[in-house]
Amino acid sequence: MFRALIGLPRNIWLIGLISFCNDSASEMLYPVIPLYLSSVLMAGPRALGIIEGIAEATASLLKLFSGVVMDRHRAARPWIILGYGLAGFGRPLIAFAGSWGWVLLIRFADRVGKGLRTSPRDALLASCAGPEQCGLAFGLHRAMDNAGAVAGPLAAFGLLSLGMPLKHIFLWALLPAVLCLCLSLGVREPAPATRSRERSAMDWRLRGMPPVFKRYLTAVALFTLGNSSNMFLLLRAGELGVPVERIPLLWAAVSAVAMLFSVPLSALSDRLGRPAVLLGGYGAYCLFYLAMAVVGDNSAVLFILFGFYGLFMGATEGVEKAFVADLVDADRRGTAFGWFNLVAGALLLPASVLFGFLYQTVSPACAFLFSAGCSLLAALLIGLFVAPPPRRRHEPGVARN
Repeated sequence: MFRALIGLPRNIWLIGLISFCNDSASEMLYPVIPLYLSSVLMAGPRALGIIEGIAEATASLLKLFSGVVMDRHRAARPWIILGYGLAGFGRPLIAFAGSWGWVLLIRFADRVGKGLRTSPRDALLASCAGPEQCGLAFGLHRAMDNAGAVAGPLAAFGLLSLGMPLKHIFLWALLPAVLCLCLSLGVREPAPATRSRERSAMDWRLRGMPPVFKRYLTAVALFTLGNSSNMFLLLRAGELGVPVERIPLLWAAVSAVAMLFSVPLSALSDRLGRPAVLLGGYGAYCLFYLAMAVVGDNSAVLFILFGFYGLFMGATEGVEKAFVADLVDADRRGTAFGWFNLVAGALLLPASVLFGFLYQTVSPACAFLFSAGCSLLAALLIGLFVAPPPRRRHEPGVARN
């Protein structure tokens, strides 16, 4: 597998490095945003649910737009540069927010950047890798992404341990943002196909997509309804007695496990099939949320549980996207990734708002049990109604740069 990793195209490695830098900044701030909202801006779980739900849902609409436009113009690079630049230079502005409404606006801008870049980037990754490498390519990308998610929380832990105020930590996110933008400028478009192709009209519709892809989207939608913002996990950890300075370490443990398992589990899906690995990942998510519903004040147990959550991430993040590339034709991949990202993101608004409502008005255990139930039903849909797709030959004329 090491030789296969080294042989992956340049674009795949470069996009992985970009994701590493971007997530170093993003995940440095991610664990401290709930703390900043609750301790500085005096906002509770409901505000957190509204902020994360609106930000992610809005980004999802742009993921569909950018994917459709990418299919139309066959250009991913401008969206990658714009998306990473907007997100990277917007995050530090949280340091100047005076209310949770301003945090919502800044998180909105951050997610707009993600919405513009995600579908074109995913389509570019799929175009640069052959079908026998697709899982490995997306696994590498997720591993690099999660490596940044380890570096970021560790940096936050170090700064908090030195007594740095929360506001100042947001300003440090500017440095990796600059590096990320510079790397984005090095991305190159794949060479055009040898045969000429007329541009088709922009088509937003699911009509014409394979039925198995639509069934897959249904399963993803059900799972996402129970997959609220991960910030609730960090909020719960703080309530169960994990010290403030250790919250970033807890999230770093999640990302470290995901980083270690993303490549082997995604590569395993190239051999065993995507549904088998996805079933294992959804099952791990269900068990984690069941445990979070009953766990008590025990920091050691929480660190073990959060590491197990990283196993779920490693088994699903890359495999879900590689499955999209398997299920649709190459000339509609941008739109397909747009729909996938739309479904996976738009439902974060009701998911986060509902989770926050159950968490605050009923009990945390009720919220976690609801999410576990959604993941179990989604796994059943994958197992019963989403059949493995046939292998596709690599399209002629696609450069492996």
